[in-house]
Amino acid sequence: MNFWLPWKTCRINFFIMTDLLSRFKTFISEKKLFVATDHLLLAVSGGVDSVVLCELCSKSGFEFTIAHVNFSLRGAESDRDQQFVEILAAKYQQKILQKRFDTKSYAETNKCSIQVAARMLRYNWFEELMHEKDGPGFTLTAHHLDDNVETVLMNLFKGTGIAGLHGIQPKHGKLIRPLLFARKEELVHYAEKHSLSWVEDSSNQLDHYSRNFMRQHIIPEIIQLYPEAITNIAAGIERFTEVEQLYKMAIARQKSKLIVDRAPEFHIAILKLKKATPLKAITFEIISDFGFSPAQVDELIHLMDSESGRYIQSVSHRVVKNRQWLIIAPLQNPAPKTILIEQSSCECDMGMGKFVVSKTAPAPKEAIKLSASNFVALLDANHIHFPLLLRPWKQGDYFYPLGMRKKKKIARFLIDQKLAKTEKEKVWVVEMNKKIVWVVGLRLDDRFKITDSTRELLKLEFRKY
Repeated sequence: MNFWLPWKTCRINFFIMTDLLSRFKTFISEKKLFVATDHLLLAVSGGVDSVVLCELCSKSGFEFTIAHVNFSLRGAESDRDQQFVEILAAKYQQKILQKRFDTKSYAETNKCSIQVAARMLRYNWFEELMHEKDGPGFTLTAHHLDDNVETVLMNLFKGTGIAGLHGIQPKHGKLIRPLLFARKEELVHYAEKHSLSWVEDSSNQLDHYSRNFMRQHIIPEIIQLYPEAITNIAAGIERFTEVEQLYKMAIARQKSKLIVDRAPEFHIAILKLKKATPLKAITFEIISDFGFSPAQVDELIHLMDSESGRYIQSVSHRVVKNRQWLIIAPLQNPAPKTILIEQSSCECDMGMGKFVVSKTAPAPKEAIKLSASNFVALLDANHIHFPLLLRPWKQGDYFYPLGMRKKKKIARFLIDQKLAKTEKEKVWVVEMNKKIVWVVGLRLDDRFKITDSTRELLKLEFRKY
């Protein structure tokens, strides 16, 4: 079976066409990617890039296993690729591991694109193989310099910030890209020079994949205007990486000064943040950790001068203005249901803590001591009738705060307690016959307090997780 497909003749820059094998070994050594005794897993699709990777590893004397994924996306062509890789493994007398996935079904189930689904399936499988007993130590992919330039441009267009400018790194954990030093045309030239065969993936010619569109339309137009664009971007990638390292160190120092960790929340003093320079860059790096986009930086800066209670929101968090603070808090789970308490001895889970009900008859001194805790409410059991309702407070709720004869709306009470918006959302109450018995963890209702005539106590306790 002839797997050779014609390749468009490329203009080769012979100035950079030094011995590819020598440069391959040098790159691995200088970047400290792995050592010669490591067992490698080579991700091989059958394309020219992965075929050259196999050849270079074989000539270098590295021990490797070939891994091939059939994504079941191109019918007979996918099966052709699989057969080719099997022959390739036989040529190098290396073990081959194969996996077939129903990528379309996976993408539909996980609500992601075909490209994202294929990447997840592929790398998850590689991870599994490396965790097996006596499995390979590193996974090698055949990403090259042109791939890296495309990635940098795509990251720039997507607004990933300075972190996206370093592109694909040669080593990320156990994942290694040892061909990042080489241009695509170099790999093709090497394959032709050494009479290597490979197969072409017809999907690489389809425009509906963003990377293909970038490769076939955007970059050629850029090169028309700036012939050395690829070379110049490639030269800048390493500088971008070093700049990013310095940038991260500076940002880390700023974060340590500005952010107060009050798990699960993070508090930022507005006056301090306003003095930070450069404000937009620091603000972006703070909120990007919580799912906020670059477009929301200006919103947060405006939030600092708004009234308390205002907020902006990402898919996972909110930033709330509370007086002179910004509070970053995770979004609340769906509103908790009302918990029915039907007896005087029980425990229930409130999500943020445990609620415990028990009857007791302590000595007067002990009762006074327990009453001093905000997380314990001692009630006159004779005045309590079950069932009780344990629920989040709502607008319109009112009670008679302990020590007061007049009723007060809970909304006003929480304002007087100077609670932030995020703290107010965590407040629960105990209700009996439409009367608030206890604002949990904050104040008992005066109508249910213990007195000198109390003989039996009902103890309500909130144990925060």
